[in-house]
Amino acid sequence: MIAACLLAIGSGASGQIAYPEQEVRAQVPSLTARSTHASDVLAASLESIFQDKDICCGKNSALEDDVESADPKSLKDIVNKLQGRHLLSDGRPIMVTAEYLTPDQISGGHLIYMLTRKQTPLMMWDSHLYIVCGITYVEDVDTTTNARTYAVHKILLQDTRYSDSRRETSFDRLTDNATRVEGLLFLRAVLQ
Repeated sequence: MIAACLLAIGSGASGQIAYPEQEVRAQVPSLTARSTHASDVLAASLESIFQDKDICCGKNSALEDDVESADPKSLKDIVNKLQGRHLLSDGRPIMVTAEYLTPDQISGGHLIYMLTRKQTPLMMWDSHLYIVCGITYVEDVDTTTNARTYAVHKILLQDTRYSDSRRETSFDRLTDNATRVEGLLFLRAVLQ
């Protein structure tokens, strides 16, 4: 708190207030894929996102066949297979919506908004699928316009391939190669 006040006082003359680094996290179940094969990683990651075995990815789940037929190394293909209307095993319809963001479409404000609302995305980085568990960021406020900007420093990731210390990793915006990121995918399923 004191550091935030000092930063605010120190930068107030220029019309900018820079807050210290902050973190936002979403709770994600710690599921581990059956194997390190990409299709098993996709299934475990989706099961973590949806948190409902009737939707995904239990036996006879609504998305079981579509997940198996999706290319687990392509977020675009995952969107094409999963987005739309599906039926639960008891016949009730669900609608899966997808928001696919390429790296140039990803904004800190949107990530913060979605994570605080328990919408956890998947991230394809270096041809591996990860669950985004949180981010660290810095918020700047322009005191003349009250406009806020967010600079993401790290994207905190969960790798369902592992159950040991390799499970938790992060993408550092300043040191990691951003050209190796395919994008982010937000998925949501609702009963119709």
